[in-house]
Amino acid sequence: MTPSSEARQRRLARYDFAPDPFQVQAFDALDAGESVLVAAPTGSGKTVIAEYGLEMAIEAGMRGFYTAPIKALSNQKYHDLCGHYGIDRVGLLTGDNAVNVDAPLLVMTTEVLRNMIYARSPALESLHVVVLDEVHFLQDAYRGPVWEEVIIHLEPTVRLVALSATVSNADEIAEWLTTVRGPTRAVVEGRRPVELRNMYAYGDKTTHDIVLAETLVDGMPNPKVLKAEAGERSFDRQRRRGGKGQRSRMFPPSRLDMLDVLRDNDLLPAIYFIFSRNQCDESAAACARSGLVLTSAVERDEIREIVDARVVGLSDDDLAALGFTAFCGQVESGIAAHHAGMVPTFKEIVEALFMRGLVKVVFATETLAVGINMPARAVVIDKMSKFTGEHHETLKASEYTQLTGRAGRRGIDSIGHAVVVWNPYVSFDQVASVALSRTFRLSSAFRTTYNMAVNLVRTHSPQETRHLLNLSLAQYQASRGVVEVQARITKRRKEADRLRAQAHSDFGDIDDYRRRFVRDPGERDRGAIEASLMRLRPGDVAWFDDKPGLVLSTSVRAKGVKVKVLFGNRALRALTADELVRAASTETHLALDGVSVTGHQGQIIDQGDPRVLRELAHKIVRLKLERPPSPPPSEREQHPCAKDPDLKFKLTAAKSADRIERELDQLEARADRAAEVVSRRFDDVIALLERWGYVTDWQLTPRGVLLSRVFHECDLLVAESVASGLLDDLDPTSLAAFVSTFVYEYRSAEPPPDATFPSTQLRSRFKQLEGVSKRLQRDEASSGLTPHRAPDAGYVATVTTWAHGGELADLLDDNTTPGDFVRTMKQLIDLLRQVAAHAPNPATRVNAEQAVQRVLRGVVLSASTMPIGGVS
Repeated sequence: MTPSSEARQRRLARYDFAPDPFQVQAFDALDAGESVLVAAPTGSGKTVIAEYGLEMAIEAGMRGFYTAPIKALSNQKYHDLCGHYGIDRVGLLTGDNAVNVDAPLLVMTTEVLRNMIYARSPALESLHVVVLDEVHFLQDAYRGPVWEEVIIHLEPTVRLVALSATVSNADEIAEWLTTVRGPTRAVVEGRRPVELRNMYAYGDKTTHDIVLAETLVDGMPNPKVLKAEAGERSFDRQRRRGGKGQRSRMFPPSRLDMLDVLRDNDLLPAIYFIFSRNQCDESAAACARSGLVLTSAVERDEIREIVDARVVGLSDDDLAALGFTAFCGQVESGIAAHHAGMVPTFKEIVEALFMRGLVKVVFATETLAVGINMPARAVVIDKMSKFTGEHHETLKASEYTQLTGRAGRRGIDSIGHAVVVWNPYVSFDQVASVALSRTFRLSSAFRTTYNMAVNLVRTHSPQETRHLLNLSLAQYQASRGVVEVQARITKRRKEADRLRAQAHSDFGDIDDYRRRFVRDPGERDRGAIEASLMRLRPGDVAWFDDKPGLVLSTSVRAKGVKVKVLFGNRALRALTADELVRAASTETHLALDGVSVTGHQGQIIDQGDPRVLRELAHKIVRLKLERPPSPPPSEREQHPCAKDPDLKFKLTAAKSADRIERELDQLEARADRAAEVVSRRFDDVIALLERWGYVTDWQLTPRGVLLSRVFHECDLLVAESVASGLLDDLDPTSLAAFVSTFVYEYRSAEPPPDATFPSTQLRSRFKQLEGVSKRLQRDEASSGLTPHRAPDAGYVATVTTWAHGGELADLLDDNTTPGDFVRTMKQLIDLLRQVAAHAPNPATRVNAEQAVQRVLRGVVLSASTMPIGGVS
């Protein structure tokens, strides 16, 4: 047995199954020192590959980070890893929890890792492996840029294990990762661990039965269902023409009827996806009202024990406000709802019970399809269309794949079932087409945020920043050539830096030695050439390599100095440092008779009569200038570098570095000419930040430093409000209420109610904030940037009441669900903590800390605490 096979056997010793071929491919890549992108269906075993990478970090005596897109998934993964490695070796770092943060294995949200990178956290110094779970979040409009920031900014020595849902362009993503970070292998597994059977359910009015038919027969839409639907359409056409037509055959089965079908076909436990929170609640309540019980007496006892243990942090009043009695009745019957409108404690209870097989059916919104491991025997999709806020839209193939990924439990079910319920707005042919589709192309959603921009200014030069932006997946997909050039620039820049380091002499200035004594035309010091051109003034006669010339004008451009020179042969040339081998050396000065010159920058306005220029050329010739001879050997030998025993080697290294830098100039010019989609947006963002006083001459102002520490979707508006004092002189409760205007967003289709303010001071401050927001939105729109979301005062009264100790029951209504309330409060706490850490006014920092304490209580505190025993 080879050492490498012994190591692999040791890393896999805890598993009681043989790895699948795709897992072995990923192990091979990691053992070979490569990063890996694993694109495979849900439940196929991607986690085993992630843990293999973490084992490698531990064996190397270094650290491994596991990142997830949402806190719930981070919490679950933390508990999973604690079960494998013990609580002493695993830590957790999210916005809510910081547990054992110095552990060798640290679980966190991806945003936390991004913030650590910008803060240059010492924790990154011993980092060996980073697992990026759910990396297909790259295409998420809000969270996507964070993934790319992490991938681009992590040190190249850190190995990536990127886990993704099945995507059709995995090879392209892996090629991008290879270009940006080094060798990355794409490992694609299209085969599900449990076979998926696509089913279609409809009611047949001719028999009054609920029909459960296969969607596909021999890889084609089921002809029997097509025939039934054709009859339905014929009836509709006859009815529209006023005729009787044949009787309508299809109707949508009720959810209770569907549960009977699932139970009769042994398809429980099931997840029933409904794209409406209210309908999820109503469906669970309807099942309870009907007397449906799916659990045994023993199971109900176990459910009560788990539920009681999970709600110990909630008061009786809070439980009553949350409808705890009805919730208990439902879960004890084996039925539950699951959506973002529920408090996290209730959602976590549902997850724990379902994973134990105690809850048999969960009516859930699509948020359940993201992250948490909750497989079922069957998945039901209530409708193949969902309301986007403006119109109904048929599910995409990627969304269908995500939802049905939960169907089939590995090691339990031989087949998983995905059941689509008939509705009149999406044809069966469309459903079959989505089921057949295997296309899920991952596209970048990268964009420059204000916080990202100032952090790039803070940590990188303009050239480095443009280079990093051009490494983004967005730029790669828009113009793959630019990314490839930028990657070559990175490699060649490192080579040039290495050679410059080799050329360094401890005896003296090697560049001075080369300028004075080395006459090889292949050797050049661009910096020295640029400096020599900067010193020239109109009228100077100088040597430009081997030719004397008269300087007519100088100008400073973005890429350096440009000098207009007249030579003795009457040739006029505009020279830059790129066109010279050696630094220009001034010999004398001539009066520019007949040439008019402005009083600043030595710029030529008019060169005058050509006869004047001809006379000036004659003067150059008549000077009979001679090139200064090379210094005598004695002077060369007296230079400190002459004593360096490795002088010849160092001169060769310097010459090679010059050659590479000439190549770099050419590569950068190619990159500049290419379409810089991302960089152009960055330029627009920087221009706006300069107008608002956050950046000056590529330096952050105090406002810019503040912005670099604000992580929020309205980061610039928050920073402007803090910097301009809008948060100052507010008591803790008023401060919490005011900050809520940044995090709250009214989402109902109905017109929002009028905001109420507990004080004229708060009303006045909000009016000022609205004014700042509108000015900023106008500037963003005129700059071609997407305007930020306007502040919303709809939660000011709610936060005020809660911070004053109000009861939860008094705050919940049709527009305020328990889950929305808790989520908004947790977002408020996160932003208040940022204010407490970075506000320039000490009193504001203290008030923000006190505001956190007033908000962090009751159901909010319970939701911010690690669940007992996790979610397993």
